[in-house]
Amino acid sequence: MDRAQASRRRLLDAAAAEFAAHGIAGARVDRISADAKVSKAQMYAYYGSKESLFDAVLADQVAAVLDAAPLTAEDLPGYAVRLYDAYLARPRLVRLATWARLERTPAGHLFGEAGELPKIRAISEAQEAGHINPALSPADVHSMVIALAMTWSPASITCTATAADPDADHQRRRTSLATAVRHAFAP
Repeated sequence: MDRAQASRRRLLDAAAAEFAAHGIAGARVDRISADAKVSKAQMYAYYGSKESLFDAVLADQVAAVLDAAPLTAEDLPGYAVRLYDAYLARPRLVRLATWARLERTPAGHLFGEAGELPKIRAISEAQEAGHINPALSPADVHSMVIALAMTWSPASITCTATAADPDADHQRRRTSLATAVRHAFAP
């Protein structure tokens, strides 16, 4: 990794912590710059604005979860469990997505449909192969699996799981999640 890539990585990591803790409006460029050990001028040269840096951070966090939880449409229960584990490992993503919704109040897809298209196609193909109920919209199936996997996320209004919870609790949740997804989308 060259120096510029290393600087960008430090900026994304420092900004993720800052934005997750304080949101877009509350985040301070001075703190991000200091924590990343990168000048503010360099930060603006890389990202242009605080809002663009937030967008880059959110995209980076989403990409990390997508890498950690690849979709296997023939195994939606396994995908849901991988998402649960990814949210446990990366709780910042849920906080960042929540800040994006609170401060920007967008409508429609938060991360853009383009990134979801391969997953939607995979679900459609699994429907055609008889693995998933074909009466459901592939995009809706994807959204519902994500929502089910987030049942215990930091955005939950009932119970938030943390990596420090007893393993038996995590295993119970994984089993419940897989069972629910299996039954919800079976053909």
